[in-house]
Amino acid sequence: MAELENPNEMPKLLAFLSSMLKKVAESNDLNQQQQLIHQKISVFHGLTRPTISIQSYLERIFKYANCSPSCFIVAYVYLDRFTQKQPSLPINSFNVHRLLITSVMVAAKFMDDMYYNNAYYARVGGITTIEMNFLELDFLFGLGFNLNVTPGTFQGYCSHLQREMMLVQPLIFTDSSLSLGKSVKAHLCFNEDESSHQNQNQQQLAV
Repeated sequence: MAELENPNEMPKLLAFLSSMLKKVAESNDLNQQQQLIHQKISVFHGLTRPTISIQSYLERIFKYANCSPSCFIVAYVYLDRFTQKQPSLPINSFNVHRLLITSVMVAAKFMDDMYYNNAYYARVGGITTIEMNFLELDFLFGLGFNLNVTPGTFQGYCSHLQREMMLVQPLIFTDSSLSLGKSVKAHLCFNEDESSHQNQNQQQLAV
């Protein structure tokens, strides 16, 4: 699996991913309130909104997880797959942090030769080890254990993110740059490789 071409771009990438996820969460919060959309309560759903921002949380994960930069792209792929397979569990302000720590941990286990155990990731994420174990299990079942990411899919997601990042100035993001912020479901605007996502190879993703 190819690494990111320039790991020094990680701070910018993390800021961009954080901004997208924030837009998605706020959009889904609003949609739920206005349209009374049914959202299933799961182990990812906290009782209150975490006080730490999404960007600070993602930067904390990057600082302490010590996983390869590519893990954050793969985690993004997993989040996209998860929300497609679990439409009743859209990303919102109550679950985005737990989805993030879980997706990065699963990506690190799949991608990297060396990674920390669940107890360590639980400390990084500010949750208990028991919670981390449950989150991992629910996330894997939610994905249908579809963890494989082909090089073509990986490069596709990288290219998509790079294009979107070029549309905006650093740390200044607009709705026009966010393909994830206009739908209750967090989807990208292209399909994955047929080999990695056979059941959805013809699906046109909503924006």
